[in-house]
Amino acid sequence: MLSRNDILETIRMIDQQHLDIRTITMGISLFSCADSSAERACEKIYDKISRYAEHLVATGEEIEREFGIPIVNKRVSVTPIALVAAASETEDYVPFAAALDAAAKSTGVNFIGGFSALVQKGMTEADRKLIAAIPEALATTELVCSSVNVGSTKAGINMDAVALMGQTIKRTAELTAAHGGFGCAKLVVFCNAVEDNPFMAGAFHGPGEGDCCINVGISGPGVVKRALENEAKGQPFDVVAETIKRTAFKITRVGQLIAREASARLNVPFGIVDLSLAPTPAMGDSVAHILEEMGLEVCGCHGTTAALALLNDAVKKGGVMASSHVGGLSGAFIPVSEDIGMINAAARGALSLEKLEAMTCVCSVGLDMIAVPGDTPASTIAAIIADEAAIGMVNSKTTAVRIIPAPGKTVGDEVEFGGLFGRAPIMRVSPYSAEAFIARGGRIPAPLQSLKN
Repeated sequence: MLSRNDILETIRMIDQQHLDIRTITMGISLFSCADSSAERACEKIYDKISRYAEHLVATGEEIEREFGIPIVNKRVSVTPIALVAAASETEDYVPFAAALDAAAKSTGVNFIGGFSALVQKGMTEADRKLIAAIPEALATTELVCSSVNVGSTKAGINMDAVALMGQTIKRTAELTAAHGGFGCAKLVVFCNAVEDNPFMAGAFHGPGEGDCCINVGISGPGVVKRALENEAKGQPFDVVAETIKRTAFKITRVGQLIAREASARLNVPFGIVDLSLAPTPAMGDSVAHILEEMGLEVCGCHGTTAALALLNDAVKKGGVMASSHVGGLSGAFIPVSEDIGMINAAARGALSLEKLEAMTCVCSVGLDMIAVPGDTPASTIAAIIADEAAIGMVNSKTTAVRIIPAPGKTVGDEVEFGGLFGRAPIMRVSPYSAEAFIARGGRIPAPLQSLKN
């Protein structure tokens, strides 16, 4: 076990371009807030989050100053609201989103996740009400993030929910058209969603979690790229993999330190460390540039999927040796609008939707922060979701879709979100229809590998 001094020495040794703690996320159970009165439930939700997360931001800033390690975001995730609101006698779930938003603002956190539903096998009335509320909820709040899990390896894919999410994404884009459809950037559709993901927009505090915990997400694409430049230039892939593993180990130890410090100071149990190479639009903080450092002319050319598979695997192997509690998604993210290398590759035409879909077979998530023409039909968006869910279901991995049908935009245009959300070139989608396919509804059965008992 490395001491605190060992870890700090490791940090000093690494030429740390954009090494940071991407998020400290406090997971809070809201089951105790359920009430037949929606008004009382919302009051309980606000009070519990405000009480539990009262010192989260101040503690994160204190640790940041003491250790000199940037902590970019302090966030909260909560029990999927559909499970909590089900007890309330109301047709409108938007007030629950407003309560989350108010609580997030009172505590000073960057985002709050959990306006969510788990519908992989079927939808309750509460699930339907929550999904119906998503467009207005995301249009009228600032800090609330939403997610819906539509499939799993064990349950198959709920195609009724997939079709509904295609319509929901379209409506969300329409209600936030003045901001380029930005509401969709806060909405994720999952297959095999994990319960302890600290990253937004897909974070929620799973029903199998305890009352409260601290999960930490750590990132450092720039550190990995610099390590490859210094230690693996022109070397065989065995050396590349070992270099990434060693670097991932060191980075994860930093996350372990911060997670335990935050846990102790807040008197909240430590959950997991999620080592996910989450890029930002800043130069030197790109997953695409890591792949190009391996020898690709541009991210998206032939060989990209193989390079990403190596990277994702090596990150997981290095991270799992550094902490007993590695969780969340842990691997490599490929959000187009949030990665300067991906942005440039898409703008050059090297990175297509089809290539990104292939890449999602081997990375930690799915089609992330993809902007498509605003006139893309809801059925096409649903079909894209179904394709990604199928990849996750068959391969027993988490996949997700965060797609923005940018109102008024077409291929060749660009939509600007700013900050960590970056900017996205509008990508081409297939002009051929999947409407009849989506209209079938029902459930795609779980694959044979789900029968493991």
